[in-house]
Amino acid sequence: MTAGPEGGALVGSRSETMVADTHLMAALLGERDELLRLVEDAFPDHRISVQGNRITVEGPQAERLARLFEELVLLLRAGRVLDPATVSRTIDMVAEDVRPSEVLNAEVVRAARGKPVRPNTAGQKRYTDAISSHIVTFGIGPAGTGKSYLAVALAVQALQSHQVNRIILTRPAVEAGERLGFLPGDLMAKVDPYLRPLYDALYDLLEPEGAQRLLDRGAIEVAPLAFMRGRTLNNSFIILDEAQNTTPEQMKMFLTRIGFGSKCVVTGDVTQIDVAGGRSGLVGLEEVLGFVDGIAFVHLTRRDVVRHKIVADIVHAYERAEHPGDGD
Repeated sequence: MTAGPEGGALVGSRSETMVADTHLMAALLGERDELLRLVEDAFPDHRISVQGNRITVEGPQAERLARLFEELVLLLRAGRVLDPATVSRTIDMVAEDVRPSEVLNAEVVRAARGKPVRPNTAGQKRYTDAISSHIVTFGIGPAGTGKSYLAVALAVQALQSHQVNRIILTRPAVEAGERLGFLPGDLMAKVDPYLRPLYDALYDLLEPEGAQRLLDRGAIEVAPLAFMRGRTLNNSFIILDEAQNTTPEQMKMFLTRIGFGSKCVVTGDVTQIDVAGGRSGLVGLEEVLGFVDGIAFVHLTRRDVVRHKIVADIVHAYERAEHPGDGD
C-alpha cells in the first residue's frame, strides 16, 4: 500500500524498516490495514509504501516515522496486542521522543489472577516513576487518566513487598448536591459513596475477598479525610483522592500527618472543584511546595485519558470552551 499527498514530489528524507518477523506484518498493519491508515492520518505529508516485510517512508519526518514502526514491532514481540488506541498513544509518544516500548512494557504490579498493571501513556509513566522516587507526589489531571488507579496499584505493590505496613486511602466527603444528614446510616455509611471509587480499585487489583481480608486486618484503611486529623501516619502508603475538594486548611492538615517510612500520593482535577466557595487546597499549591525536596508535581492531560475515546473528546471540548483563544 502506498500513501502520500496528491501529486508532486515529497520534500524530506527517506527511511526503510525491515520487519524480520514476517508473521508480525498482519498485526502491525491491522485488519484491512486499519492501523496503517491511522499512521497515515497522523503523518499526512509522508508517503508510506509496504512491500512484503519492507516499509519505506518518504517525507520530512521519515526517520521518526521509521522509529514508530520499529517501536510497534517491539511491542508485538513483547506480546502486546495492537489496537487503534495503543497505536494512537504510540504515535503521541514518538512525537514526544519517548520510547513507547519502554513505557507500555513497564509493569507496575501484578493484579489479581496475574493481570499486569502497566502505564498506558508517557504521562502515566512519568507519574508512576515520580511516585517511586519521591515521598510526596501530586498527580493532577482530568478524569480517566488513571491517577487514582495507578496510585492504588503502587500502594498494593509497596504493601506486598513489605515497603510499608499499611495502605491508607482517603477522600474529602464534599456534599455534591446532597446533604449528608439526609442520607441513611451512621457516618461511615454516609461517606461510603464518596469512598467507593477507591474500593473499586482495590477490588480490581486484589479481588473482593483479598481486599476484604486486608481491610478486616487493618492493613488497608479507607476513611474520610476528617478522620486524619490528629494522627501521625508512619510506615504507610497514603493516598488522598479528589484533593481539589479539600480546603487549604484541610490540605495542610493532611500533608503534616506524614510520618517516618511513609509515602504519599495526592490526586485531583482542578477543573472539578466542588468545595464551598471554590477555595481549593490544591489550587496554587505547586507555587508553595514545588521547590521542596522529595515532592513532585505531575500534570496529566487529555492525551493520558485511557477510558473510551469519547472521554478524551469530552475533556478536549470543555478545554476549548473554557479557553477559546488557546487553540489545540
